[in-house]
Amino acid sequence: MSTATIELGRFLTITGQRFRTGQSAPEMFSPAVDREWHELLGTPAYEALCWETAGQPIRHVVNNGRGPIAWVAAYEAAYGPLPEIWFTDADGNLDQDALARYRETGTVVAEWDCGPAGGGDGDDVAHDQPETARR
Repeated sequence: MSTATIELGRFLTITGQRFRTGQSAPEMFSPAVDREWHELLGTPAYEALCWETAGQPIRHVVNNGRGPIAWVAAYEAAYGPLPEIWFTDADGNLDQDALARYRETGTVVAEWDCGPAGGGDGDDVAHDQPETARR
């Protein structure tokens, strides 16, 4: 399993936990992990990954925003520090400055354009979702 797939699984685990406790959807701020998400969407492997990690189907939806990434502490409690792939673009280029800020402060402030939504109605990308408030 690739690093991107492992991290997508961890993201989906956190997504399921947040949804079960009534929290907002986590922000998908990594283009590299999101690229893997897009490659798996609509496949039996993705459906299995959702059930294994989140315990439910998870849709991929448009959700634009910028601000602090709210789920970093939950990730760190479960898995340790975020690995470099979270700071890597879809072409494999590492954002050294963002990674250094995270390592120095323990926080991540980023932009995102998509995220998870519960339910599996077969619409992997829902373009009618409301945009999150910019922070």
